[in-house]
Amino acid sequence: MQAIMEILFDVVYLSLVITLGIIMIRNSKSNRQYLIFGIMAVTLGFGDSFHLIPRGLALATTGLENFTFSLGIGKLITSITMTFFYIMLYYVWRERYNIKGKNGLTATIFSLSIVRIALLLFPQNAWTSVDSPLSWGIYRNIPFAIIGIIIIVLFYNSSKKHSDRAFKNMWLTIVLSFAFYIPVVLFSSQYPLVGILMIPKTCAYVWTVLIGFNDMKRRNSHNTI
Repeated sequence: MQAIMEILFDVVYLSLVITLGIIMIRNSKSNRQYLIFGIMAVTLGFGDSFHLIPRGLALATTGLENFTFSLGIGKLITSITMTFFYIMLYYVWRERYNIKGKNGLTATIFSLSIVRIALLLFPQNAWTSVDSPLSWGIYRNIPFAIIGIIIIVLFYNSSKKHSDRAFKNMWLTIVLSFAFYIPVVLFSSQYPLVGILMIPKTCAYVWTVLIGFNDMKRRNSHNTI
């Protein structure tokens, strides 16, 4: 029963974020903010599918232990696409608040992203091994966490400064995603039950996508009146 519920949750999640992303791309009406947001949502869904689809197949058939290779490669691809997700979210921030310049900040985001991806590609991560080392799980997530903190601060300050009610909780969705993700990185190998936190983490990302989608829908409806 648990396996069925997890598979159904993943199917709904992937279908939802990819569908919302495609709708945003098609209805962005030359608005770069919504176009980037739509691409970001599709990237999130397709990236996560590389891990969630093999996981679903494993749960529905012979078990996770027989899908170690595909699950490991899926985690690697998902980790890379999540890095691009945050780069695009950074550009959503720039577009939404009409940010000019800030070359140093942009360079920081890209530098941290490059370091993150480089760390992901090190063989020491042992992605296809049952016993992948915790230390490398921490190393590769340090630049990722720094990117997250930067994005949190940017959206918190800008939404407050501009009294942006539509995006007032964007920073919170990112806080929640990391709050649920970090314990999984640190403790899931010792305490597998901690892995259940990936469900609320996923819900936090759905909330992120819905914030952008609902704002676009509201803007488009207002423009047609």
